Amino acid sequence: MSVLILGSVNTDLVIRSPRLPRPGQTVLGGEFYQAAGGKGANQAVAAARALGKQGRVVLVGAVGSDEFGRESRRGLLAEGVDCSHLKEVSSVSSGIALILVDGNGENLISVASGANAHLLANDIDALPAMLFQQCKIFLACLESPLVSVERGLARAKENGLFTILNPAPAEDAAAIRKLLPVIDLLTPNEHELAALADMPVDSAESAAAAARKLQAQARLASGLQIIVTLGAAGALVLDGSGAVRPIPAFPVTPIDTTAAGDCFSGALAAALAEGQSLLSAAVFASAAAALSVTRRGAQPSLPRRDEIEVLVRQG
Repeated sequence: MSVLILGSVNTDLVIRSPRLPRPGQTVLGGEFYQAAGGKGANQAVAAARALGKQGRVVLVGAVGSDEFGRESRRGLLAEGVDCSHLKEVSSVSSGIALILVDGNGENLISVASGANAHLLANDIDALPAMLFQQCKIFLACLESPLVSVERGLARAKENGLFTILNPAPAEDAAAIRKLLPVIDLLTPNEHELAALADMPVDSAESAAAAARKLQAQARLASGLQIIVTLGAAGALVLDGSGAVRPIPAFPVTPIDTTAAGDCFSGALAAALAEGQSLLSAAVFASAAAALSVTRRGAQPSLPRRDEIEVLVRQG
């Protein structure tokens, strides 16, 4: 039950304020804190905690030769994440994310990619074939260079892995659509789905229509599977035939939504690695994400397996 993740590693610098500032406006905030983050690292920790001791999670990424990078590596190792393929780049800083969180748990995020931008296609080509062959699930996001993600997806498919793309951030929709033939499961939120399908998404019905449009473009023999995350509205699960199953959100009071999507992706990958069905894995991931928004910080908010299972049983 091994999960291979290609993604970013950042340090999050977070300010909690009463409200998010408008352009040109200064808002006097409250608490400041620093936490481990980055979509790839968050997903890796989420998967490791969801799997517990019965699985292996490998992270492919890059950090700088600085204290941020060293601290990130130490934190990942402490969570049981295999960092043997976490590249160290001496010429740039580690990735940094500046995050503002308001009183409702909503956020604004700006990221300086730093070393993450130096994870090259050549680095992916240099990964041993045995690494792919020992894993069952490949998960990637888009805070790493697109060419590296593309190569990772291709190598994963060549070695028979089930591939998942969390298309965040969805900044180059046309380029992302070209990756659809090597993706088994796409996990956009409603904003990313709207960008990829080039159509408005403002309801469950329009989300389903947009997802089916992408399925038609993928032209996969088995059918592209899609899970659309809708925040407090839950999620939509589309199997390869386009059949839609809604997943209601677990009722919680949000404090910080920063890592909810990453938590969902990591827990989803873990559940699929265990052999859960797509629908069961989506419910498991939804429970994990619900727990994460009730806590502050990115990685500090990620729940452990026993907590997730309790919430799933409670429904």
